[in-house]
Amino acid sequence: MAYERPGESPINYQQCRYGNSKLLFRGPKGNTKQKFMAFIGGTETYGKYILQPFPNLIQNQLGMPCLNFGAVNGGVDAFANDDSILSICSRARVTVVQVMGAHNMSNRFYSVHPRRNDRFLKASTLMRTIFREVDFTEFAFTRHLLTTLKTLSPDKFEVLEQELKAAWLARMELLLSKISGKVVLLWVSEEPPSDPKRERDLGKDPLFVDRTMIAGLRELVSDYVEIVVPRDIIDQGTEGMLYPELEAAAAREMYGPGLHRMISDRLVSVLS
Repeated sequence: MAYERPGESPINYQQCRYGNSKLLFRGPKGNTKQKFMAFIGGTETYGKYILQPFPNLIQNQLGMPCLNFGAVNGGVDAFANDDSILSICSRARVTVVQVMGAHNMSNRFYSVHPRRNDRFLKASTLMRTIFREVDFTEFAFTRHLLTTLKTLSPDKFEVLEQELKAAWLARMELLLSKISGKVVLLWVSEEPPSDPKRERDLGKDPLFVDRTMIAGLRELVSDYVEIVVPRDIIDQGTEGMLYPELEAAAAREMYGPGLHRMISDRLVSVLS
């Protein structure tokens, strides 16, 4: 529901930092010197506009502290290059890693902001050579960039997409190799990971990640949990969400507390 004060958030996220990491995470800050579980991921893990995101619900059910390392619109880059956070995860009883899209990470074609991975920074010489007709100064976000490029030239875009997939797999292997403890890989999307195919639009988040790519990581993780968001949860819209009135449009792009309860129930059966 929208909050009565247009620009003020009804949720105190108690943002905090861990170790030498420059990333801000949702608090309250956990104690890394006791037994804990860690959660790495994007918007769903962070729980924007959600009073009790699924790491909190799991903590309540299992009675073990759960450290939330989710980042809104986060990508693999934000974590693969953060040795401070991955070192903490290596001390966790288990780390749950949400599958994040292949678009929000630097690659041979373009670079993104090192922490706010959805921010497009610069096109490479290779990108400018292939897409000569494009003025890249018009773009601030990766999704806008990629949507435009795919509409402009689907054939050229296929080369870019293959690069994103290869870069994602290499970066995920790097991330997982830096976590010495047990890891559970978590898929959350409105669709299951598809086999490689050509679609008109970019598809559903996590973008460009297919079942073959997931299979390539299975030997590096202890377990894999796949959650396809059911229609009834999608239809709930912003029911139960808390957000400033000015952020209503952004809230409609996210999932409500019903999904977090579903994720919690599925993960508890694995983590317990």
